[in-house]
Amino acid sequence: MTTTTYRVEGMTCDHCVHAITSEISAIDGVHGVDVTLATGQVTVTSESPVPAETIRAAIDEAGYVLA
Repeated sequence: MTTTTYRVEGMTCDHCVHAITSEISAIDGVHGVDVTLATGQVTVTSESPVPAETIRAAIDEAGYVLA
């Protein structure tokens, strides 16, 4: 298992957390997504490393920006 933490800008509420979690969870191989609204951190647990561009695309799709 691999765990990677990212910083996301623009999250302000529980809806934001849900949108980010849904988009990243849909990526093949992702087993868990933990979003900390207060710090803007998103921790992704996956079978193997997920390319940063894949995570960036999912965050963009949810309407937020990978810092």
